[in-house]
Amino acid sequence: MNNLADNSNPSIPVAAWLAEGQSSQRDMLESLQSLKNKSSSPSKNPFQVIASHRHNRPEIFEFADMVYREPSDSIVDTDIQMTNETAIPRWQFVLEQAQKNNVKVLLTGRNGIDYEAHREKFDAAGIRLLTGATSVTALESIDDKFAFMQHCHTHNIPVADAWLFDNTAELEALLAEHGNQPLCVKPVVGIFAQGFWRLDTGKADSTAYDSFEHLYFTEEKKINTAQFVNAYTNSQMVHERPIPMLLMPYLSGQEYSIDVVCEYGEVLAAVTRHKTGKIQHVGYEQSVMDVVIPLIRSFGCDGIVSVQTKADDSGQHRVLEINSRPSGGIGYTSHSGIDLTQVGFSYWLGLSEKPNLETNIQHIEPCQVRSIMMSVKIEKDDE
Repeated sequence: MNNLADNSNPSIPVAAWLAEGQSSQRDMLESLQSLKNKSSSPSKNPFQVIASHRHNRPEIFEFADMVYREPSDSIVDTDIQMTNETAIPRWQFVLEQAQKNNVKVLLTGRNGIDYEAHREKFDAAGIRLLTGATSVTALESIDDKFAFMQHCHTHNIPVADAWLFDNTAELEALLAEHGNQPLCVKPVVGIFAQGFWRLDTGKADSTAYDSFEHLYFTEEKKINTAQFVNAYTNSQMVHERPIPMLLMPYLSGQEYSIDVVCEYGEVLAAVTRHKTGKIQHVGYEQSVMDVVIPLIRSFGCDGIVSVQTKADDSGQHRVLEINSRPSGGIGYTSHSGIDLTQVGFSYWLGLSEKPNLETNIQHIEPCQVRSIMMSVKIEKDDE
């Protein structure tokens, strides 16, 4: 069955739009250009590739056929400064431009909830909206790590336990109750491991982490427990803007990142990754997917999302979180035999049949990947 809606304006090629993302927008745009080149004949391009961002990002835009500057803080970036009274929200700006450009698939990136609240308007315009789920409630539960954990428990999905604290008294009470095991802390809402720290509780030799070590080796994410409590208690930032935090058992096993193409809770294709040193091991681990597949179903995930899991002491894989958007490493999947960006968009644009998970598994070739630094020259920005 062709998944592409009828082209209401055959004089304008259909288009796929990638809105501002967290870290993978450039790689995905490059992948879409490759897909377009493979799918087109010399006389006809099957689709256009559109990208948007709040900022001038030429290193991203170079892989788009058309680019837009998204509204920033409710102000549309144009040559004429707009007032608050005339500004339109990001989702409305994108919708209006998408309708003009015959967009059939829109992946929202980092602002999924804003778009999801207006899904019916995108549906009415014939635009396949990909936010990571199909309801604001689901996206909010995904973003809130404590609500996420509770949801997983309700659906019997192995998940990392967590205890919520909002002040020092609650934190100290939790430490007194659970401090006989290795623990870690992280904010209820956050990305890129911001605010994550391992504590020195539950150590058999009772040796506390060096108070200077966490300042010197910040990538280790380790901090002395008493020092963390003191910093948290005396933080002006926390006092002015309370940050709900989680205390959690620190899981000692292998961590996995899983990139998933899904539709209404069904996994259509997936690639698993785990890291040793600087090397990413890319493939398909069934024991990990045995946890991921029911997780995706329970949240009704829709689009391209990423999942993090970690094994406990017994080897049981436990879910850490879902990111309702593509991961920064989705480009690695192109080395595995299936490029997940192309798998998803080829289907949503009607260029291929609905992906089948079992079929895609057969095409995955396990490999090792190393990321490298690169640079691009950009012109001076006027902003």
